[in-house]
Amino acid sequence: MHTREEQLAAFSRLLDIMDDLREKCPWDKKQTLESLRHLTIEETYELGDAILDHDLVEVKKELGDLLLHIVFYAKIGSETNDFDIADVAHSICDKLINRHPHIYGDVVVENEEQVKQNWEKLKLKEGKKSVLEGVPRSLPALVKASRIQDKVKGVGFDWEEPHQVWEKVQEELNELQVEVLNQNQDKIEAEFGDVLFSMINYARFLKINPEDALERTNKKFIKRFQYLESKATEIGKPLSEMTLAEMDVFWEEAKKI
Repeated sequence: MHTREEQLAAFSRLLDIMDDLREKCPWDKKQTLESLRHLTIEETYELGDAILDHDLVEVKKELGDLLLHIVFYAKIGSETNDFDIADVAHSICDKLINRHPHIYGDVVVENEEQVKQNWEKLKLKEGKKSVLEGVPRSLPALVKASRIQDKVKGVGFDWEEPHQVWEKVQEELNELQVEVLNQNQDKIEAEFGDVLFSMINYARFLKINPEDALERTNKKFIKRFQYLESKATEIGKPLSEMTLAEMDVFWEEAKKI
């Protein structure tokens, strides 16, 4: 691993390259905070994929892409004298120190849960009117539900036992079934959302990340379906011309791989 001096030198090199690109590259010169936004989101998802694949080489590359974006945003901010990379770094340093009084102060904590509870209380003291203000509006709904539940748990709004949450899941499923029978599409959607929200809550009590669990299933389905497609190609019969029974034979084979 590199020494601290080598790490700082590498970061300085990146800052120098960013200066060059902003001055000399036609594409880089045109970029704004807004134009980079969707690219940053895309890079974040690519990092997430690499982490789920346990591909550390790719994780390193994607972290580099994200680091570039951070430096890029800071460079743009410096051009308008609003902030630079030092302001960005000091901002997070100050926040970390203020929100870790058990490290940089005299607060005593016994476990991780107390750290989380103190974190949310400190945010409110910083001026936030709601513990939910820190949940980005543009988060995908599944991830947003998880963050909402984490946030309210931090101030004590939570179930006490897993079986209570499972009972809530059953209750929401029953309410969904009632609306399905009533064929009220608007209420079906509302109750379906309640089922998903309660399942995400239950996942938390099972210590499972629902996003990771769903992506694991997505990857499993993709692998099996692509096996099915390859077998259809081998026998020279398009999937559209195969019966479900024929497809199911290959599907069962895929499950054994």
